Amino acid sequence: MTIDQSKNLPTDEEFYKFQKLILDKIGIFLPLTKKSLLANRLWKRLNANKIESYHDYYCLIVSKKGQAELNIALELVTTNETYFFREEKHFEYMAEHILPQFKTNNKIRIWSAAASTGEEPYSIAMQLADRCTASWDLLCSDVNSTVIKHAKAGIYPESRTENIPKNYLRRFCRKGVGPQDGYVRVISELRSQVEFFTLNLNNDIALDIGKFDVVFLRNILIYFETDTKAKVLERIAKKMNPNSILFIGHSESLQGIDTPFISVKPAIYRLP
Repeated sequence: MTIDQSKNLPTDEEFYKFQKLILDKIGIFLPLTKKSLLANRLWKRLNANKIESYHDYYCLIVSKKGQAELNIALELVTTNETYFFREEKHFEYMAEHILPQFKTNNKIRIWSAAASTGEEPYSIAMQLADRCTASWDLLCSDVNSTVIKHAKAGIYPESRTENIPKNYLRRFCRKGVGPQDGYVRVISELRSQVEFFTLNLNNDIALDIGKFDVVFLRNILIYFETDTKAKVLERIAKKMNPNSILFIGHSESLQGIDTPFISVKPAIYRLP
């Protein structure tokens, strides 16, 4: 049995069940317009489990025996579009306004809260290694354990590195040879300074991760409804020091959300 996802979309009723499940578990809201996206992400799992309908697949992943499959499904619907040194203005702001405040006798703590496959964390780490005279901690989390494994490995196709400044590419990356030709790997010295872990921002952040001076929460709020955004931002704020900085994506806004953050520049906020 093979399912052709182009002809076998979930019904609206089936989609709404997945929509509520995904919202409840990871806080991501999929509108009905994303029905094809959901089908494209999940149809191989229906094949793998020899299941003929999205209804039966839903029943599997909400059952006790389907918990492992539920985790796979949630990871598949997580969008992970990212690249090195995305939103350059944020890195310029870091270099000009944040890093100079931290000298050799103190430490800056930074959290990449939607780390995906690691391009954002390693971009931050490269800048810290190059421009920061203070010691630093860089913690990086994502709800998707598969992308966290990818991030820890730090291996990327050369085509993905075009936004890395040439001096950083030479200093912090090594080209693969043989079977790894066409790939680069972030050097071990830098990888060892970046801590990755799995975290669901839609749940209470109970991990003892301390407080941070800078938080990157970029291009994830766009997938949340307003109430969920407010709750996530409240949890994030509790993990931030006074006068710390929050970066969000340039396609995102905190307008209309009750938060303690003060706008500094587009997509840059400060916690008083």
